[in-house]
Amino acid sequence: PVPTISWRRADGKQLPRKARRHRSSGLLEIPNFQQEDAGLYECVAENVRGKNVARGQLTFYAQPSWTQPIRDVRAALEERVSWECHASGRPKPSYRWLKDGEPLLPQGRVQLEQGSLTIANVSLSDAGMYQCVAENRHGVIFTSAELSVIAFGPDFSKTLLKKLTLVKVGGEVIIECKPKASPRPTYSWKKGKDILRENER
Repeated sequence: PVPTISWRRADGKQLPRKARRHRSSGLLEIPNFQQEDAGLYECVAENVRGKNVARGQLTFYAQPSWTQPIRDVRAALEERVSWECHASGRPKPSYRWLKDGEPLLPQGRVQLEQGSLTIANVSLSDAGMYQCVAENRHGVIFTSAELSVIAFGPDFSKTLLKKLTLVKVGGEVIIECKPKASPRPTYSWKKGKDILRENER
């Protein structure tokens, strides 16, 4: 006789609630298939003469999708720049980096580790367009950002200058000089027009 058909999961889990069973055609339909729906499914056909089971593995795959893209960065000379990019996907995406469309390799000041890029001691030659590429067997995606390297002379406009009053003879005075500059400046001190040189005091 015509068998009755039923469906089950071989791992003992319940069929997804959203699943629709079409008994007449032996069809199981799972809309909006997600990772938790993956697994081994069994179709059971049964009549008074016996029973038979067919098994099929449903596997979830997804192309990469950005969860953390990269953003433009402005950096002063000799600063340290770091980017991190992350993407979801199944299987887990791998990452690579490009600079101005060319593959970027780890060397010297440039360190790469999966979705992270670090450039130490930034120079003018590091300026350009950077891309993080995430890929798996189902797709490739790109996220881009520009690194602008800025250089400027010493700027004392934001330096707080304090008048120091010596309270007692023989006391110690510390005067700090911290101008904003890129690259880092060299320093010299003058008292009036005379250059100060280091001595025992």
